[in-house]
Amino acid sequence: MKRLLAALLLGTVPFVAIAADKAPKRAAKVSSADFTKDGAPNIHSSGALVFDPNSGQTLFAKNADQVTPIASITKLMTAMVVLDAKLAMEEPIELTTEDVDLLKNTRSRLPIGAHFRRDDLLRLALMASDNRAASALGRNYPGGITAFVTAMNAKALALGLTQTHYVDSSGLSPANVSSPQDLARLVAAAAKYPLIKEYSTTGEVNVTLPNSTRKINFVNTNALVRNSDWEIGLSKTGYINEAGKCLVMQAKIGNQPVVIVLLDSWGRLTRVGDANRIRKWLEKNPGKLAGTQLHPG
Repeated sequence: MKRLLAALLLGTVPFVAIAADKAPKRAAKVSSADFTKDGAPNIHSSGALVFDPNSGQTLFAKNADQVTPIASITKLMTAMVVLDAKLAMEEPIELTTEDVDLLKNTRSRLPIGAHFRRDDLLRLALMASDNRAASALGRNYPGGITAFVTAMNAKALALGLTQTHYVDSSGLSPANVSSPQDLARLVAAAAKYPLIKEYSTTGEVNVTLPNSTRKINFVNTNALVRNSDWEIGLSKTGYINEAGKCLVMQAKIGNQPVVIVLLDSWGRLTRVGDANRIRKWLEKNPGKLAGTQLHPG
């Protein structure tokens, strides 16, 4: 049977974050509600960490060692394992019924039976957090999904992520867990992969389905990627009931790279609000780049 290949085309509107040398960043408007009485950012997420990847220092922490489900933040490790394996990115992969989510019953607009390049599935898993794409990536690893999850946990240990454990490639299971401190290290490691940085910050893509002229538009799950006031180098969101709304990013603030981890945020906009409060705090206190070094493990 002739293989069907889905073409992945970048959207006509480049909703990527604008680089600092192309547009000046406006300082965020500060409100008294943005800070606590002690002047710290008034963070509503249950767990948070702000990390300087250059110095290895913590700039702000809230429940940094608390281990919780991380939902689709898992997909950053999925991407690293796929890329580490140096598999053929042009290889077509068929989506099968094994990729249907029977745990949380989430939906995907990628049709069962269609073939997509591994590269296309990686992009959709990172920028649109598509669970079917992430499942297919893990399933088509040498040795299958079991070997893939083993590789995920081995990579976590190699990175010193002692509070992290994975059970699938999508993050749908609440047994995928980590802590803000571990995830800061994960983001710093993932940011060394140019493809992860590019795909996780893609603003939108149009997918043309096989044997069809119909295009499906996918947008990045992190609205801040489409905000020109932010310069974001890496991004990943996550959500399941057990994890709450999660967000990890590497962004430039004050012309310096900063890793932001926000876990178990309540409300639709809390994680975005917390990220903006952290940015305002660092812009108001540029000397905060001298923090406390992350402790081992």
